[in-house]
Amino acid sequence: MLTGKRILLVISGGIAAYKALELIRRLRERGAAVTPVMTRAAEQFVTPLSVSALAGEEVHRDLFDLTKEAEMGHIQLSRVADLVLVCPATADLLAKMAAGMANDLATTLLMATDTPVMAVPAMNVRMYLHPATQRNIATLTADGAHFVGPVEGDMACGEFGPGRMVEVPEILAAIEGAFSPKPLSGSRILVTSGPTHEPIDPVRYIANRSSGAQGTAIASALRDLGADVIFITGPADVAPPAGVRIVKVDTAAQMLEAVTSSLPVDAAVFAAAVADWRVASASDSKIKKVDGALPTLSFAENPDILATVAQMTKGRPPLVVGFAAETDDVITHATAKRARKGCDWIVANDVSPETGIMGGSENAVTLISKDGAEAWPRMDKAHVAAQLAERIAQAVAAG
Repeated sequence: MLTGKRILLVISGGIAAYKALELIRRLRERGAAVTPVMTRAAEQFVTPLSVSALAGEEVHRDLFDLTKEAEMGHIQLSRVADLVLVCPATADLLAKMAAGMANDLATTLLMATDTPVMAVPAMNVRMYLHPATQRNIATLTADGAHFVGPVEGDMACGEFGPGRMVEVPEILAAIEGAFSPKPLSGSRILVTSGPTHEPIDPVRYIANRSSGAQGTAIASALRDLGADVIFITGPADVAPPAGVRIVKVDTAAQMLEAVTSSLPVDAAVFAAAVADWRVASASDSKIKKVDGALPTLSFAENPDILATVAQMTKGRPPLVVGFAAETDDVITHATAKRARKGCDWIVANDVSPETGIMGGSENAVTLISKDGAEAWPRMDKAHVAAQLAERIAQAVAAG
């Protein structure tokens, strides 16, 4: 699978760097060539001698090395690779990558490359969950970087939680997957994401609590499988992914128009949290607060985008996937929703406040189809997206 592939391996400074040694060995067993790059911090955990001995190549460490620059400049070094793998990817290195810094060899290579980049995060749980790290991961995902992990587990610091680096077999599977044929090549798939904002007046609106993270992850996963993705997004917190066609909307009516204008497609995934209602007559000017007098708002029902597309008699996508965000009797309500809307699948999740799913980095879903309900374990939203994308690819291939 990896015979003849050249991997540029960037090792940064974390305790998980020791796993890079086993990874190098396993990559070479599969026929890959590994060109190692180490940060100065990485040398505190593994030695350049060990890395070089296992890789069978010299370790690259210095940005300002005139001999190496004369033989092969750092830009060329990053471009002759088939994949740039950052393992482990520390919080510090991810921050530098997201900010576009290039102050050492590793970051300069990452800035200069036009090769696919895969990062394997490893850090303390608090560092991983910190909003800055989550923003950096979202930014890099939108820029086209691929992430493998992290997972929950015990850490060298004595804490437990997400941030532990995945094991070598999972990294190898992800690398092999990156070089596998793209099962959705030639397919056109629509994804909706984010909330909608329904205006009350020019400064106020009604919305759902959706960051757009799950929809963005789904679009990215489908893109990675080769699909031509049309990404229709409301005003989400998460940046839209790179490499897809982006259509930005604000309201449910605008989203429906964008969806119908984008048909036909081979599959449609409705992950957006569309507001069920809108103010029937939104004010053209700001509604003034008057002591002791509350404004009266009349509501109208928004168009049901999922039902509209799922029940089309002409031009209906062969696969229509909806989402059901519930707070109680999740499976019962989601199963009823699937029948009522007429879609093929419903991805159901419990968004009760105590789950931390709405706006969080993880999700726990149940896939409901004509065959019944299939519960998936709780995992980060990127993994949910990857699993759903694989299912969609299978369905599209089956026709």
